[in-house]
Parts: sequence; structure tokens; C-alpha cells
Amino acid sequence: MTAPDTVPRVFGISGWKNSGKTGLAVRLVTEFTRRGYRISTIKHAHHDFDIDKVGADSFRHRQAGAHEVTIVSGTRFAIMHELRGAPEPSLQDILTRIAPCDLVLIEGYKREPVPKIEARRLESHSREPLWPNDPHIVAIAADHAIDDTNLPVFDLDDTMAIADFIADVTGLPTT
Repeated sequence: MTAPDTVPRVFGISGWKNSGKTGLAVRLVTEFTRRGYRISTIKHAHHDFDIDKVGADSFRHRQAGAHEVTIVSGTRFAIMHELRGAPEPSLQDILTRIAPCDLVLIEGYKREPVPKIEARRLESHSREPLWPNDPHIVAIAADHAIDDTNLPVFDLDDTMAIADFIADVTGLPTT
């Protein structure tokens, strides 16, 4: 639905560790896909990660010093880009590499100036809320009562209502 040369619609899911971000992201991808949208996701990791297997040919290419290694099959492809000491790319840099889609859901990237929902769980309730200090948080999804805000508050498991809200905020076209 999105033209190839346009900037994709972006909406973020922020929150502290174990706040329910990934579960919410997965449910939203499922719901938006069910509605007929093409969804892409970006997950920000605060730790080193590897999607490759030690000893695989692609792993050996990277170990030999390849800048990028692309592995392709009949079902998917992945491009692994080694930073080799270069700074982490910005969210905008990554967004330019995303194929055309209707919506990019971002998990993490707490400090990015994109509209986002804060996920909160009672067990992580002791952590300071993000919304009071982030004007880009436009709603809260929680598994407990939140009554000290004027922002819309959703039940963390009310995927349909949250998806409706995100569609409205991002201006997703009706499918």
C-alpha cells in the first residue's frame, strides 16, 4: 500500500525490560496482518546479538572480514551488516533500508521522537514510568490501573483497541 519512495508510518512500543513490549508487538503484527496491512518491525537490542550460526558459510564470510553478508533462500533473505567499530546506525538510517510497507512497529528505541505506547506490567511497576518525561508517548498499555495520567490507557492485552488507536494515530488507510 505504501509507495516505495515515501517514508513509512512508524509507531513505537517502549517500556522497561519485562514490561510486555515483545508480546504486544507480536500481537499487533498478527492483528494488523489479519487486517490486510503489510507490517515491518525493528527491534532495538542493548546487547550484542548474532543471527548466524558458528561454522555456517555466512558466518565464515563475516569472520573473514566481509562488510555485508547476504544469505538468500527460496523463503527469505537476511543481510548482516558488520559495524566493525563504526557507530550504531540511527533509526532513520535503518528506516531507509526497510522495504515499502504500511507500518513499521518499533520495539525499544525509548528516546526516539516517534509516537509510541508505553507498555507497563505490575511486576515492573517499581520502575519509573517513561511517559511523564517523554512527550512522544501518546498512550499507555498496562496490566494494572494507571490513574495519574491524561493519556489514553489500554489493557495490555486489548490488542484490537490498541491496534485501532495506532491505526488512527498513524493514519493507516482503511483496508
